[in-house]
Amino acid sequence: MLTEQLPPLQINGLTVQKPIIQGGMGVGISLAGLASAVADAGGMGVISSVGIGFLKHGSQHFVRGLNAKVLREEIRLARSRTSGVLGVNIMVAITDFEDQLEAAFQEEIDVVIMGAGLPLKMPKSIDLKTAHTRTAVIVSSGRAAGLIFRQWAKNFNHVPDMVIVEGPLAGGHLGFKREQIEDPAFALENLIPDVLKAVEPYQWKFDKDIPVIAAGGIWDGADIRRFLEMGAAGVQMGTRFVTTQECDASQTFKSTYIEAQPDDITLIQSPVGLPGRAIRNHFLDEVSAGVRKPMSCPWHCLKTCNVTTSPYCIAHALMNAQLGNMAEGYAFAGANAWKAREIVSVDTLFKALAQEFYKSHEMAVMEPALT
Repeated sequence: MLTEQLPPLQINGLTVQKPIIQGGMGVGISLAGLASAVADAGGMGVISSVGIGFLKHGSQHFVRGLNAKVLREEIRLARSRTSGVLGVNIMVAITDFEDQLEAAFQEEIDVVIMGAGLPLKMPKSIDLKTAHTRTAVIVSSGRAAGLIFRQWAKNFNHVPDMVIVEGPLAGGHLGFKREQIEDPAFALENLIPDVLKAVEPYQWKFDKDIPVIAAGGIWDGADIRRFLEMGAAGVQMGTRFVTTQECDASQTFKSTYIEAQPDDITLIQSPVGLPGRAIRNHFLDEVSAGVRKPMSCPWHCLKTCNVTTSPYCIAHALMNAQLGNMAEGYAFAGANAWKAREIVSVDTLFKALAQEFYKSHEMAVMEPALT
């Protein structure tokens, strides 16, 4: 039985005071503002690197290397605001993945989180064994975790320091086929044991604990307790951090969450070829009706995006939403986004999660006496 207090999260010698990782949310939803506030509250704050150069300078000014340059600036800004634990989420699917990865390692970010693809290759300039930066990978199955760990062990004589298991209730792009998303066999509760089993042999081989983190649909302290009791070392939460004062999105974007009803949370087919979860609005209704949005592609930012057939530019749509222009974009969101009803500070949210965690402990203690 877990204690009533949120336990710390250990990542290869790095201590996060509370086992809560704020999910990286792009484009521009989690930047230095949100990440530093979460780190200050005792969790791991995460900057999303995707489209960061577009957002800060406008796509018409985009040149190769801009994302990496702006990412460095954002890391330094976040670090100037907090001494807590900071991470960067970098999508494997972006075409400048290696440039951004090198920038994050050179800036000595505490943790690099790699998702939206299998990170099987590393730039030769990065020495995983001696770097200050810890590594984490996002997977949606034990099979994917096993593949990454086998390749890293073989090619680098090193393995990731943490694994994040993202289930089908997450927001944004999902690592599942459409028919798997509502299949109970692929529920997060069923994925965690498989990933724990896949990672276990490498803990012995490389003599280090490798925490497994539950992600996708985590909403409150009771959820945190439930997954910790299943063997996860922590949780990643994205959606609930959107409706915080420190979130880097516009007020209009946040209001989209506050005003959402359960039926507004919908699955879409993204231009990048994956299903995703978002909040339905007029923009998405038009896309569903076959309306093709005028678009230009200043730079092929995602490897899997087919510019000639895409009905709209997802980078522009997500940037527009971040800035509050919902008529020309939409908000990605997790399955529980409709539960958000007020905007609070990150500190207030952490206190609420701790209280919910404590209450779930009390309920667990009381249950045997009631039965």
